[in-house]
Formats: sequence, C-alpha cells, structure tokens
Amino acid sequence: MKKFIFIITILSYLGICNLLAQKSSVLPNIENELVPFSINWESSKDSKLNLSFLLDKPAGKNGFISIKDGHFVKPTGERFKMWGVNIVEGACFPDKKDAPAYAAFLARFGINTVRLHIMDRNSSQNCSLFNYKLNNTRELYPDQLDKLDFFISELKKAGIYSDLNLNNYRIFRKDDGVPEYQFLNYGKGATLFDDHLIELQKEYAKQLLTHINPYTGNAYINEPAIVMVEIVNENSLIDEWIDGRLLGKNTTISDDAWIDLPPYYGKELTTKFNSWLKKNVNISEIKKIKKEVGVKTGEDLPRLAPKEFKNASELRFHTEAKFIIQTERDFHTGMYNYLKKELLVKSLVIGNSDNAHNHNSYAFLSSASLLDIVDSHVYWQHPDSREISKPMVNDPKFSTVVQLSRSAVEGKPFTVSETNHPFPNEYACEGIPILGAYGSLQDWDGIFIYALEHVSPDLWNNNYSGSFSMGLDPIKMPSMAAIGLMFLRGDLNPAESCVQRGYTRSEIIEGIRETSDHKPFFTKGFSPLIPLIEKTRISSFDSRINNFPIIKNPSEIKSNTGEIDWHVNDKSFVEVAAPKTESLTGFIPAATSLLKHMNVNIQNKFASITLISLDDKPIETSEKLLLLTTGRTGMTGMKWSDDRKNLVNPGAKPTTIEVIKGEIILSGLSNAKEIVVEPLDGKGNSIKSMTLPVDKGVARLEIGNDITVWYYLDVKR
Repeated sequence: MKKFIFIITILSYLGICNLLAQKSSVLPNIENELVPFSINWESSKDSKLNLSFLLDKPAGKNGFISIKDGHFVKPTGERFKMWGVNIVEGACFPDKKDAPAYAAFLARFGINTVRLHIMDRNSSQNCSLFNYKLNNTRELYPDQLDKLDFFISELKKAGIYSDLNLNNYRIFRKDDGVPEYQFLNYGKGATLFDDHLIELQKEYAKQLLTHINPYTGNAYINEPAIVMVEIVNENSLIDEWIDGRLLGKNTTISDDAWIDLPPYYGKELTTKFNSWLKKNVNISEIKKIKKEVGVKTGEDLPRLAPKEFKNASELRFHTEAKFIIQTERDFHTGMYNYLKKELLVKSLVIGNSDNAHNHNSYAFLSSASLLDIVDSHVYWQHPDSREISKPMVNDPKFSTVVQLSRSAVEGKPFTVSETNHPFPNEYACEGIPILGAYGSLQDWDGIFIYALEHVSPDLWNNNYSGSFSMGLDPIKMPSMAAIGLMFLRGDLNPAESCVQRGYTRSEIIEGIRETSDHKPFFTKGFSPLIPLIEKTRISSFDSRINNFPIIKNPSEIKSNTGEIDWHVNDKSFVEVAAPKTESLTGFIPAATSLLKHMNVNIQNKFASITLISLDDKPIETSEKLLLLTTGRTGMTGMKWSDDRKNLVNPGAKPTTIEVIKGEIILSGLSNAKEIVVEPLDGKGNSIKSMTLPVDKGVARLEIGNDITVWYYLDVKR
C-alpha cells in the first residue's frame, strides 16, 4: 500500500452502544442518522445467507490451478475466478481456537481466496513469522509458523485458496549483515538489485515454501491450496527512479516506506550501472554520454535524477532506462526461476503489482508480464490523499475500474490484489458493486479487497484497527457476499469486443519521463471511458497499436453488453441490468424505473441497491432473492470537521449504518403469489418476517423500518 497502514489509535469499546445494537430493531425518529449495526463473525449457525456453496471443498482437491487461454482454470478445465480479501500482519496468525470459525466466516460470505500479506513486518511478535526476540530476520518463529499452518489448513478445508506473499515489509536487523540497515526501512528498490538482499529473500522463500505443514502433510511448494506466490509488493525500481528514491542520500531513520536509498546502495547501483554500460553499450556511445555530462574518461557516469529527465538527451535517458528496466527484469525472472526451477514451486507466481497510476507503467508491465500473472493495486481516496470523502461515480474517467484496466495484458490472467474505498469515505458503498460489475465486463480473473483485518480475531470486536479494515464493516462485508456471488457466478457477460493497445520499445522508455497530465493510460487518442464500454488489453510491447474508438456521448456510458450503464452528470449513478442481478449505485434519482424487475424510490441522497438471485435462476423465476440496501457507514461517536474533509473524532465500536428508507417495487415476478420478506441482522439471521402480496407479478416493499442492510426474499408460487 502507498504509505503503509493509516493506524487509528486503539479505541475503547462502548458497551452501552453495543447493548443498544443488540436490543433495538426499530429506528429512532431521526432522518439519516447513523445507527448501530454490527457484523458478527463468530455466529453463523442459523444464517439465512450462506454462500459457502460457491466454494469447492477442500481447496485444490483435484490439483493445482493453472492457466489456459489467458485465464485461471481448475484441473477439470473449468474457469476459476478469485473473489478475495487481504489478511494482513496479525490477522494471518489467529489462535487455533479461532481459526475454524474464521475460515467459516470467510466462506459464508463467498470469499474463495485470501492474500496472506505482510507476514514479514517484524514490528511485534504477534504479527510476523520472524523471531522477534532475535537481532536478525533469518529465523522463522515456530509458534507463529504453527498458527499460520493451522489457519491455512482450516482455509483449505473450507474451500478457500491462499496467496502467499514473500517480501513485503521486512525490516532488516543488525545481524542480517545488511549495510546501513538502520536507514533502509523496508528496502524498497535496494531489494531488487543488492546481491545480499536478494539472497536473504531466497533464503526466506526456501524456509517458508519448503516447510511441511503438519496439518495438511504438504510442503507449500506442493500444496494445491496455495494458488499463488507473490515475490514483492509495490516495489518497483522504475517507480523508485521516477520518484527520486534511488539517489542514495538518506542517512536518517524513518518509518516511511517511500524513502531514498542510503548512500551505500546509491553507490552500489551506480557501480552496477557503469559495469552494465561496459558490457552492453558500445564505447563511442558511452563517450558521447560522458561528454554530454562532462565526465572524464575513466570516471564513472553518474545516474540521472528525476529533475534531469526532461533535458537529458535521448541517448543518455534511454541508456539508463534500459539499465533500470533490465535490472528489475533480471530480479523478477531470477526469483521466478529460483522458485519454479530450484525450489520446484507448483503454484503460480506474481512478480509485483502496477500500483503507481500517476506514472506511465508500461516499462514495468513489459517485465511483470513475463511471469504467470499481471496484477494491479488502486485505492479510491486513499487516506494519504487528504480527500477522503468524494464520490467516485462523479469521476468515471479516473475511477478505480478505469485505473486498474490499463494494466491487463493479452494472454495473461489479470488480478487486482489490493483495492478499497478506505474509511471514512461517506460514499464507500459504491466501491464493491461498481468494481464487481466492471471487473466482470473486463473479464478479470481475481479481485481482492484490502483488507479484512490487520489483527487477530480475538481483537476484532474490541477495537478499530485502521482505515482499511473491513472484516466487521456493515456495508462492505454484505456487499462482498452479494457482489461476490454475481462475480463468481458470471452473472454479467464480459465485453463483446476488446480494444487492443500496443507500444514500441522507444515509446515505453519515453513514457517513463512522461508527466502525469495524461494519466492513467498515457496513450494518445485512448479515451479513459473506453474500459467502461469495451474490454481493453495490452497486446504488444514491441509495436504500436492505436486504432481506438471515439466516445461520442460521454454523459451516457453504456457497456457494449448492454448490461452496465454509467449515467454521468453532477449526481451520477451506475445501473446494472442482467437476468440474475440488478442494481443501482450512486445518486439514485427518485422513482427510478430503469430496471426490469426493480423500481427504486428512496429518500437517501446516495445509496447502492442490489437485487440478486440466490438460487441461480433469473430474477423473474427465482424463489430465493437477496435485496442489499447500503448507504453511509461509520463508528459510534464519529464526528466530521465543518468542511467534512477530516474526522475530528474517528469514533469507536460498534459500527453504524445509515438505514436506506423508501419503497422498492418488484415486478415481472412470474407466477408469484406472495413474498416472505425477512430483514437480516449482522449474523445473517432473521429479525422478523413479513408477507407481501404479489399482484400480477408486482410487489411493493417498504424499507427503512428496521435496522438492516439486507433482506432475504422467499418468493412463493
């Protein structure tokens, strides 16, 4: 993540508010007030909603997930898509008493893959695989490894695959033999070229991946429930170069992930650059560059700083860019070969993720795509952006789905392993529904929301651990269930056509010094609205392909499948209309009758309303439906500044919701006689039951009388 986790101070548990949440199911008479509503992860016995049927149990029961025609497939040849969450730091190491219920909780919400992330950030013993008591990071801690092993075995039993991350936030220590370790912090950039740091990464990979999990009987190199292994996280030499973090001038201790290299590594990279020049560039060109710079024969050529990019000659800039690209490529292919050919890892491998959407990323992607999977990260209104409450529906050109779509490469599976609308964005209910819809249109292979939690389950009910935690989020978790069902089941069709993009090698290099004015695609003639209409892929890193369609009406963006429509104005909304799923997300106009089976007339200014079949039948003949109604969410006692740009008080548990009020008219329900409607609580259990008559296929449902975000509909025929 772009500046690691924004941690909110551990907050006190407000017992009296929790008591109110348990006892009250009738709304106070206050318009749009946020009221307590909590997700319960531990209790699911009587839940009306259990999507674990979507998962094959155990995970990997027939063998490893592989790749065919650019997509994941099961050993049976059936398409496999991932709908997942990140599990981070301490959350990767639950107590054994909690692990079975933890896995069952994920399965109940239809989550079929987890990304086990930042297991190497040795800031405390409870959140790292390294032995915290030692002055090095070269030994795994048996107790933590045992917890991880047991958790992965429980995930496997529940039908949930794991993505193991290697080097994420490892902080090197004195006895690691790492020069200037105290100034490295996470070592971004340096870990891609320093020989000793690379050997330490290989050592860690071998320790973890060749270890035999006693609960499954398999070493991780032979475990089919491990679907992927990731080499590094948001760690690109190209991005470090663009952002001026390869200068080698840092001599201060910092907890910032995005810092310059210490002097030792700056000098080392310059030495490697000049050694590379002698082997790969003819003498006359080297002399020409040195003359341009004013360097005498026999002296090392200094590397470029970002402020020098613009005025550097093509020869000088392209020469150094080729070195940076090749160094990064050698790291990824070298680690890939080590994992696959020496350790004999059978799982698929990701090198790194495209995460800097203010940069032109095609140089990075040309290397990343040499591995098994292409991956990307993006956040809407990251807390570091200082704009933390802005609706994405009003900015389709730079929406998360548009930014992410630039990275997909033809013939390679594409995953999004980090994305979110982080707390406290008041429009967060839009994130998952829009992402799931356009992820389907783009035919992506996996989506992981960041993050479920950062702490172990025994702490979930008592504190709020940061802007990204969503395990008990009363809006995001129900959305994960409904939209996950839509995504995994394939309710929406992929785009009927694909707009191909291609770049010459010269364009790829020049793109490194291109300004951010053309973000996120940095491609002349390519409208950022195209991914909202058609699929797009990079099909060449050697030749230019620039035959792009013209968007004639940017205020009405309809997918070429006819199933998604982004209505653009000052109060925009997204409409999804498919046989098994219908939804409206954003500033939904009053009495909206665009959909075939759902007329929405609500009082709330912003919401997401989804109607989805639970029994795999079209809505008109379905006997089991889920109605999801989400709006704002927050914490008890949360207070905004007057300009609503910052939180004066982040609040505390329990979580709260804005109840969506109004009327939903269901229509076209073939041969239906009545509908039994059950508002559900945070466990997924029924709060009460009410019966609606159906007249000529039409039923009128008044919502907002109960504290809930979802309704279970049993259609009687």
